Amino acid sequence: MIILIKLILAHLLGDFVFQPSRWVEAKEAKKFKAYQLYLHLLVHGLLIMLIMADMSFWPYALGIVFVHGLVDLIKLYAQKPSTKRYWFFIDQLAHLLTIGVVVAWIDPGFIALLYPISEKLWLVLTLLVFLSIPSSIIIKTIISKWTPATDDEIGSLEKAGQYIGILERWFVLIFIIAGRWEAIGFLVAAKSVFRFGDLKESKDRKLTEYILIGTLVSFGLAILCGWIYDQY
Repeated sequence: MIILIKLILAHLLGDFVFQPSRWVEAKEAKKFKAYQLYLHLLVHGLLIMLIMADMSFWPYALGIVFVHGLVDLIKLYAQKPSTKRYWFFIDQLAHLLTIGVVVAWIDPGFIALLYPISEKLWLVLTLLVFLSIPSSIIIKTIISKWTPATDDEIGSLEKAGQYIGILERWFVLIFIIAGRWEAIGFLVAAKSVFRFGDLKESKDRKLTEYILIGTLVSFGLAILCGWIYDQY
């Protein structure tokens, strides 16, 4: 595990802390012709060797840097302005998978170490997926019959309500898994404070009830998923 932690630390330092924004802009503009790309890879390799503090690790460091550069190039050529944020996460996932493969290659016991948590990990992933778009659709279907005529999306960010709902359900599930039920109360209070101004200005009882029903159903689904996790 210490190898995994050190490699992740090197990645975080190399990809975020010691990569200036002007390097990122240069890479996006010139792609493989940008010398900043190769400086970035050099820094990444040096960080790996410095943190690992083991000269015999150089073949693995070289392999990680090579794959890192390949992944970066694929992202640079494949991403478009409309898909840039998606490629950011694909890029980071690929880097982490590379680190995982290297650690498993060095110590096959690392894979065995993951077995005890693999079943619950699959459950958590399933619950997180359920609490995202599927739950949004379920909630929208349940409360659709009460949608107030005055409720509109003017002045609201696109799909902001949906994303807020997904994040709040994920937070609730994480708090339950961590055994921090009091944090759920804080989340409810915070949402109530932010919503109070909108409800006060609207002076619409139907809108208030509509939001309350949606919020309670949302939290209810998240708590149900937390209960499923505890009972597993």
